[in-house]
Amino acid sequence: MPVKIADSWKNILQTEFEKPYFKNLISFVKSEYKNHTCYPKGADIFASFDFCAFYDLKVVIIGQDPYHGPNQANGLCFSVKDGIPHPPSLINIFKEISTDLNKEYPQSGNLEKWAKQGVLLLNATLTVRAHEAGSHQKQGWETFTDQVIQQISNENKNIIFLLWGGFARKKAKLIDKKKHYILESGHPSPLSANRGYWFGNQHFSKTNEILRGLGKEEIDW
Repeated sequence: MPVKIADSWKNILQTEFEKPYFKNLISFVKSEYKNHTCYPKGADIFASFDFCAFYDLKVVIIGQDPYHGPNQANGLCFSVKDGIPHPPSLINIFKEISTDLNKEYPQSGNLEKWAKQGVLLLNATLTVRAHEAGSHQKQGWETFTDQVIQQISNENKNIIFLLWGGFARKKAKLIDKKKHYILESGHPSPLSANRGYWFGNQHFSKTNEILRGLGKEEIDW
């Protein structure tokens, strides 16, 4: 099965698609989607790559798993479709943006507008079975998305990586710190945020400050 992924990414990742682990992964995913309800819908599995070309990338945000409730996941980490109630982590992301940038809390939880500005919203695992968090982990997705991070690090420069929580922070080892920027904090989930590890990290203003310094257009968060 050919992978439907934007051309600029396909050129960079083509060798991954031909590896045995990836073929096994695709076969697993096809079987899961055939026999169970899974998210996001098939056309959105690679959506995080659709909005921004590889060399136009500015920021990478790493999540863990797609949302596993009905109509939530749209292929972008932390994002939900228009009109869907905001999950707790997204609420805390928007609260931090409101205080950090003195902006109103957004109505829509759809983060496509970030993606179109060069923000890669990458989950480590790109699919999930309905109501079963983590059900598609350790099937090969993590190998693939680690390779995505590695290739961004190798082939690009001056990318800002926002690593939120212990899981995302482990990805720092894949990133060349001499070529890129890494901002770390706790996860925006209520558990972490309520312990004081998320609010006040100012990652959104800090990201824009770095972009200004690089002569790039800021992100309209």
